Amino acid sequence: MNDKIDPMRPLSSAMPGALADLLRGAPLSPEKVAFAWRTSVGPAFERETAVRLEGTTLIIDAATRQWAQEIRRASSTILARMHTLLGPDCVQRLEVRERRIS
Repeated sequence: MNDKIDPMRPLSSAMPGALADLLRGAPLSPEKVAFAWRTSVGPAFERETAVRLEGTTLIIDAATRQWAQEIRRASSTILARMHTLLGPDCVQRLEVRERRIS
């Protein structure tokens, strides 16, 4: 008899996959892109940026040069997270601009 018990995984470990499945199934909209951005980068980056999707390019307007630099440094991680949430064909590149966000 096998007495091994599979350890239970916490619900939080399943949430990213479930969230990605839900997002990918929803129609593409500016709100969906903004939600995926916020989820991918967190509140600090989200607060200092504005984003919009033009074709398959995510345009990111950063509030300052320093924020633009931080986004560029994290761009490969951000793009991978956006692919997970929206699918690999939705956002194919990031374009970071330095602009004052109102």
